[in-house]
Amino acid sequence: MSESTTATTGLTSQYAAQVISDLERNAKEQERISADIAALQEQLAGLQHDHSVLVNVQQVLGVSPTPVQPVAAPDSSTVPAPRNKKSTGEPGAGKRTRAKKATDAHAAANKSAAKKPASKTGASKAVLPTLVELIRSHLNEQSDPRSAAEVATALDTAHPERGIKTTVVRTTLENLVAKNQAQRTKQGSSVYYTAPTAAEQTAATSQAQSEQAE
Repeated sequence: MSESTTATTGLTSQYAAQVISDLERNAKEQERISADIAALQEQLAGLQHDHSVLVNVQQVLGVSPTPVQPVAAPDSSTVPAPRNKKSTGEPGAGKRTRAKKATDAHAAANKSAAKKPASKTGASKAVLPTLVELIRSHLNEQSDPRSAAEVATALDTAHPERGIKTTVVRTTLENLVAKNQAQRTKQGSSVYYTAPTAAEQTAATSQAQSEQAE
């Protein structure tokens, strides 16, 4: 009975260790996916902002979304071509054609004018740093380790318009640690993060370049 009990206890310990390992992998995968979702949500918010700006520019310029439809009118004007045989129909047809061409040219000019402010808006949007860049820059400026809550508070104070959440910051920090772009230390039950050393930064840069090459 003692040997059977010992074997059962050993098997239970193996299962428990396997379950703990699986739980850790599951938690890391959830954190990675959460960071990806947060990044996609940030991109979606940027696109939605650009869309609203473009709509406002379109309204200011007085360009309606349907000016392209009258362009198809010249096709219908070619149907009553036999009327051109009469001398009385030629002047009217010529005036209508010139008026339609002028309308098309005006619509094309309005479209090009609407695109220019949009490109400037897109350029200004691209200049804004991402959350990953903000976190890396903040860690590089610190001499002491910082917790995820401290990093989130500092970034939210510096960028209140972004609504930075502690959970998103913690997930992003863990992703940076996985990519050797940040260091993770534990003091009791608390977790702190610091900027990587020069050697780790070099290794992370080489890894990123090899991934881009693939």
